[in-house]
Amino acid sequence: MAKPSSGRAPAQRVKSAKGRSVSSTRWLERQLNDPYVAEAKRAGYRSRAAFKLAELDDRFHFLKRGKRVLDLGAAPGGWTQVAVARVGKDHVVGIDLLPIDPIPGAVLMQGDFLDDGIEKKLLDALGGAPDVILSDMAAPATGHAATDHLRIVALVEAAYEFARTALAPGGSFVAKVFQGGTERALLERMKKDFASVKHAKPPASRAESAEVYVVAQGFRHR
Repeated sequence: MAKPSSGRAPAQRVKSAKGRSVSSTRWLERQLNDPYVAEAKRAGYRSRAAFKLAELDDRFHFLKRGKRVLDLGAAPGGWTQVAVARVGKDHVVGIDLLPIDPIPGAVLMQGDFLDDGIEKKLLDALGGAPDVILSDMAAPATGHAATDHLRIVALVEAAYEFARTALAPGGSFVAKVFQGGTERALLERMKKDFASVKHAKPPASRAESAEVYVVAQGFRHR
């Protein structure tokens, strides 16, 4: 995957508009001046987040040809696109509460991965247990740091509980976390369940963002 050019174009400023908040204006300016956003558009990726997964895989090598991949919270599909490119067609299933436009080579479902009966549907679509479970989910921010942290941790815990029941032996779990990483209790459980557990912040993750990713590899299936 091509990385954004290091050459800097003149920064674009966004004029304030009636009905647009200051934070929305700043977000729009970041989008317009973000080389990853521009490169994602050029390369046909649905989000700049595609580069985050590619950079994590370049470092940890969990997306190997022929491996089965399950993408939790897949919308709009950037991670799914990268997964298909690296493991091959018909080996990737994505699910999200929101609808996702079709991606060639992937099976996409709309629904909650915690619903009764959904695990069987996902495994049937994959043709077996996933070798890799991905989660780039994040709860909508409330502006209250403590509340936001608890909601994010709850999402990671839910994804991890799902992974513990669904992953194939030797599999990998990759998920977004915030504020210094994973809660201690959850991290200790991961270390018991996986041969290797590490935190990483890919270059595509904005420097001002508190997000990091936990990469757990070598699942010890019980």
